[in-house]
Amino acid sequence: MIREATPDDVPVLLAMIGELAAYERAPEAARATEPQLKEALFGPQPAAFALIAEADDAPVGFALWFRNFSTWTGTHGVYLEDLYVRPEARGGGHGKALLAALAEICVARGYERFEWSVLDWNEPSIGFYRSIGARPMDEWTVFRLTGEALHNLAGASGVNGG
Repeated sequence: MIREATPDDVPVLLAMIGELAAYERAPEAARATEPQLKEALFGPQPAAFALIAEADDAPVGFALWFRNFSTWTGTHGVYLEDLYVRPEARGGGHGKALLAALAEICVARGYERFEWSVLDWNEPSIGFYRSIGARPMDEWTVFRLTGEALHNLAGASGVNGG
């Protein structure tokens, strides 16, 4: 079963985020707190949304996503930040059900894109994504600005006293 997350799900979401970070070989990178996640998902201006996959009334996976926007199509899309299914529940169709629920959101709302990133070494996920018709955007490279580089560039902007 797939359902929308509720504020009561924040602790289990945070636990699964930690499990995902460990799987992706970066457990120290998962620093979000319960208050941060609760505000982001359920505050007055939600920045993200989450779906929960359940089996036997227990959470076994989640999808955390947010809206993006394409200037080319003039429409919103969905960016899937995290998709995770606990190891004991893998192979049970939960990942595909979470993706199908997000695809349904896209179609129902007129969104034209559903995108996500996957680590290049994660062959099981890559194979799964290809099996449902997703295609890699090989001509694109993801860039990220964080930490000192982010602060240095912000200080050079001249905006807001920078």
